[in-house]
This record gives sequence, structure tokens and C-alpha cells, in this order.
Amino acid sequence: MSATVAAKGRVASIGIPGALSPIGGTMNSNERSLIDLDSEPLTDLPPGVDRRSFLMRSAVISAAALMTGRTLTPEAHAAAAAAPPTKPQVPLSPSLNVVKESKGPVMTTVEEFYKVGPGPSSSHTIGPMRITYDFYQRCTKLPNDKLAQATALKVNLFGSLSATGKGHGTERAALAGLVGKEPATVDPAFLDDLAAHPQQTFPVKLGDKSINVSLADIIYDATKGDFPHPNTMTCKLLGGEQVLLEQEYYSVGGGFIEWKGYKPPKKGQPKYPYATMKELLGHAEKNKLTIAQVILANEVSVSGKSEADVLAFVDKIQTAMVNIVKSGLAAPAGTLPGPIKLKTKAGDVYKRAMQDKFEREQGIGVVSAYALAGSEENARGHLVVTAPTGGSAGVMPAVVYALGEGGRKAPKEKISQGMLTAVGVGYLCKHNATLAAAEGGCQAEIGVASAMAAAMIAEVMGSPPQVVANAAESSLEHHLGMTCDPVAGFVQIPCIERCAYGAVKAWTGYMIASNEIPANRRVDFDSTVTAMALTAKDMNPKYKETSEGGLALSVTLC
Repeated sequence: MSATVAAKGRVASIGIPGALSPIGGTMNSNERSLIDLDSEPLTDLPPGVDRRSFLMRSAVISAAALMTGRTLTPEAHAAAAAAPPTKPQVPLSPSLNVVKESKGPVMTTVEEFYKVGPGPSSSHTIGPMRITYDFYQRCTKLPNDKLAQATALKVNLFGSLSATGKGHGTERAALAGLVGKEPATVDPAFLDDLAAHPQQTFPVKLGDKSINVSLADIIYDATKGDFPHPNTMTCKLLGGEQVLLEQEYYSVGGGFIEWKGYKPPKKGQPKYPYATMKELLGHAEKNKLTIAQVILANEVSVSGKSEADVLAFVDKIQTAMVNIVKSGLAAPAGTLPGPIKLKTKAGDVYKRAMQDKFEREQGIGVVSAYALAGSEENARGHLVVTAPTGGSAGVMPAVVYALGEGGRKAPKEKISQGMLTAVGVGYLCKHNATLAAAEGGCQAEIGVASAMAAAMIAEVMGSPPQVVANAAESSLEHHLGMTCDPVAGFVQIPCIERCAYGAVKAWTGYMIASNEIPANRRVDFDSTVTAMALTAKDMNPKYKETSEGGLALSVTLC
């Protein structure tokens, strides 16, 4: 059956007589207009319109009209198919730097991306702790005459921070930063003790003045409102009723923070500027480089650091990830903090997986155990690495450990190259979509982590750049639409097991990409990131880390 023209109200037919209709029976001629992109050329293609995009949009329009019972005139159908796709917009204030950055090349650096801090959430724990530590530093720089008037420090949490902050321990992290503790160096025992003894007060030395602060000074405020970002908070230094210093902050995902009036630090220009995977692959192909080499060259030119400095930092993060998995595996079986009373199982899963007589099943079980170990450490509130977030902190460490001493025995230097490749994938997801579950659901956390890990595996295994990109695409694609619905607001159910599935899907993505013919992949990485951003825009807010839907409602705690 020959292809017909969308301008006449039809698209190319698959030409399968008697094919089953999705609504029962066999397809009629209208229903069979689901596409073969390689059929006969279109004769009435509008000028300046890509043929493949025209056919894809035409197919979607036909399917939507069929399912809804609507009819379109041939002219309206053609006009809709020819219209260029609009870039998805996540509902964020245009004043945020994270929004402005999406308009140019990727400028994020590895030290900004991989951050060490306490779990269980990069946006709800590490971000708020970085924010209050920043505010504490600002306070210490005020003139002595102003500090002499100070009587109190107050922090107000809004939006998603207020909705699920108690389950994440946001108030403890915020208080820790307020008393001068940094995320990367805080002793997890301090946060554990604060949870066990919430009535404690701590003196904050500001000039010659000492102010006592406690958890009562961290206020869970409005969960809904017209906030610049879903994770908004304010910090105030008070002198009686007078506000001596106030700053509005935003925890924008992955531990990244901004504030009202934020100006990003000065950076150099990337040697190989890119804003899409297509551009990144173009640089690699043109210059005969791996993706890791392109990323490393940009790190040097943007950050001003040497290659040795960048690689030393990546090596340090790799060591931290390995230690996180080891700590989680070695931890005695017990119950995680919070009302869920969830039992740990990383150690048990690992032991039983190692006893499996089938090598493939053993591999899946072991990788899952590694991810459970990292994610359980996150749930305990111990130190983790954002890769890209705290909620997904079990995925990358599991794969790093499985590639190295816990499995394939790949050299540390090769794994570091893979981690640079992984961070490039994370940069693109941050740049063109989001890393925050409060904006995009769990697809933005576990999905991105799985895509990063798949790209890392491909790089370590010596795959060419296109296979690296395909592996990342495959893993991200099959997390699209994943909601963030933590039970009781704690990063435990479904978060811990999701890290295990994310790690296994990363290997699956690599296996498919490395065994297929790379040029045959019909969905590219950039299209999948766009789909993630569109899905984030359309997702109901109750599935975005607010614990107002999904498992958070269906699971009853006794």
C-alpha cells in the first residue's frame, strides 16, 4: 500500500492487512495510518519542514484524533504536523540561574556536580545545609555594631521542602549548617544525635555575640504558593522584631543552590561548547576523542584547573563511592530510622546472591546488593555522593564498585574516565530538563543516575561515543514518567529498591546498546531528555516529592 500525504488528512500506512486495532477488531484504513518512515516520498511536504519530524507529528495527531473521536480537516491536520515543536518549559522563575544556563552551552563542572554530603536527599538535605551554612558565613561578616543587636536566627521552609522535609531530616540539616557545619565534613553522628535528642540547643558565635539556636528555629511553612522554585527557603537574622539580614534561597536539585539576586561565578569558556548530545558527539567524532576526553578538556578550560587536579578530584569521588558501598554492605542488619520501620537487606541480598550457582543471576543480585547498600547508607543519613542526587545515591556507587574491585577489576584510571563520561550525561539532563524530583519526579533522579551509569559502563568497556550515547538513552527512556512518591516523606520506599533497579537497568542499557547496530537506534538521547522535560511539565504536582499520591497514599503504616 503506498504512502499517502498528511496534507490530505493521512500519513504513511504500515500496509499490514488485517492488523489488530488497539481498540479491538481489525484496523480500518484510517487506523492503519501509523507510520513507516521509509515509505514513498511525500509529494506535498511543506517547505522548510523536516520529513521525518513531519511524519512523526502527523502520526501522533492522527492517533490522538482517533482515540478522542475528534476529526480534523486536511488543512488543519497538515498545519499542526508542520508546526515546529515547542521547547518544554518547567514552571520555574526565569530569574533562576538554572533556567538561564539552559540557553547557552553546558558550563557545569565536575566539582559542582559530584558533591559529598549527608543523606537522604541532595535537594532536601545537602542543599538546605549548604544554604544555611552560606547564611551563617554571611552573618559572620556583618559589622560588629549590627551583630551586637542580634537575638535570633530563623529559617522558614516552603513548598516541597515543607511538604516532605520532616521525612528527609531537612530541619536537622538546616540547623547543622546554621551552627557552622559543612555538608562534606559533617560527622553523621552529629545528625543522628540531633534526631535522637531534638530538644538540644547550640550556641552560634557571631562577633562578640552568642545566639542559641535549636530545631524550633527551623519552621515548616507554606507547602503551596507562588514560589520561584518548589524548594524555596528563607533565612533571617533578627534583632528583636527587627530583621538585620534576610536572604531567600532555592535548593534547585542535586545539591545545587541559588538565592535571590544570585550571580554565577566567573568561568572560562568551554573548549568544545555543547548543549546537546548531538553536539557532544560531533566534537568527539571531529577531533577523534572519546566523550571523556571532550569532558576533561572542557573541565580544564571552564574551571581553570589542571587535568591532574580534575582527575584527582574524580579519583577522590570514586573512592568515596566505593567506601559508601562497603559501609552499607558491612552495616549490621537493622531497622532504618523513621515511622516505616523498614528492615535493611543489602547484606543479606549480597550473601545470597554470592551463593547463586548461575553466574548471570549472581551478577544481577550482586549489583542490586551494592545499590541497596549505598541507598541504605543514604537512608541512614550518612555521607553519600550526589550522582546526580541523594535519592539516587545508590546507583552510580553500585556500578563503580561492580566495575572495579567488586566485579570486573577495571583499573581505577579507566573508571575515572567513565565517571567523566557519566557526568557529561548528567550535565545534559540538568541543562535541558531537571535533576530535581520536586520538578520532575523520580525520572529526574533515578532515571538520570541510570543513564549516567550506563554511559560509564560503555566508556569503561571501550565502546565508541555513539554506543555510549545509545546506552544512556536506553536507560533514561525506560525511566520516563517515574513518580516521586516517598512513603511518609522518607527516602526509603520506594527509593532504596529503585536504586537497585536503576543500577540493573544501566547494565541492561549498555548490553542492548553494545549488541545492536548503533545506527539503527531510532530514539536519540536528546529526544529522550526533551521527553523527560515534557513529562516533568505535565506531571501532577502530587507525584513530585510531595508524598500526596501514589505509594505515599496507598501504603498504610501500622
